[in-house]
Amino acid sequence: MTQRLLGYAPDELAQSPYASFFNPEVAPLQPQVTEALMIGPQAHELFPPSSAAADMIEPGYGLVETGYTCPPDGAIRVFCLTHMPGVTPKMWDWWFGWHGCEAQRYKLWHPKAHIDARWADGRNDENYIGRTSLITEYLGPSVLKGAIGFVPPAVMGFNQDRLAAQGEVVICARVGVPGTALKGGWLLHQLRPVAGGSEMRSRMWMGGENTALGDNPGAIRRGLARAIRPVASKLLPAPADLLVHNAQEMAHLASFLPQLFDEFGAAYREREA
Repeated sequence: MTQRLLGYAPDELAQSPYASFFNPEVAPLQPQVTEALMIGPQAHELFPPSSAAADMIEPGYGLVETGYTCPPDGAIRVFCLTHMPGVTPKMWDWWFGWHGCEAQRYKLWHPKAHIDARWADGRNDENYIGRTSLITEYLGPSVLKGAIGFVPPAVMGFNQDRLAAQGEVVICARVGVPGTALKGGWLLHQLRPVAGGSEMRSRMWMGGENTALGDNPGAIRRGLARAIRPVASKLLPAPADLLVHNAQEMAHLASFLPQLFDEFGAAYREREA
């Protein structure tokens, strides 16, 4: 069995079908991310909560597209805009189903942080909605494990027909702690076509009101979730680390995603034709 480690081992570089796409160096942060890190935490009113996620389907931009905040309830909200020349939204729809089948694919995404990924159901197909990806990765200096449960965009209020008409893809997921009922937050990545490529608007809402026990908790579990919020908040990553991680992985993969999709996305293209 391949050892779980950062990067590709020598035998992987020699034998993996993906080795030609493995680039151990990530590009510098895009300017909007560097600026956000210099600004630091901002007023939480500038960052709409997860309950307002579906408003992102409207044209234009929010008051803050890249940055982070720490609301009074102990949560964190991290937003990130990534420019992706030459990339289409459909390429990301394919990627989220394709990458979770094995660690070598996952490592392409962020060579300096990703360690392992596998589907909880053990299947090896390229679908992601309704499935949970079990991941191991660095966030800043810490190794974390997560259970990323992908849900249809409608769960967060999006109209799928309107998304399709606008040529957009929205990836939505519940973030959990593996082996437990604890759900710590939401992830959302909206891909919008723009001149020359796409832009990704990422949203990460963690802790606070986003904490839950199970996917459809009853009254007792909702009460328990409120009670454990202070404890759950201690498990949250530093928001600046989460912003940097997201910015790096999305821009890094976007730099070669068209070529990767061209080589390995045939089954997806046939299905979508």
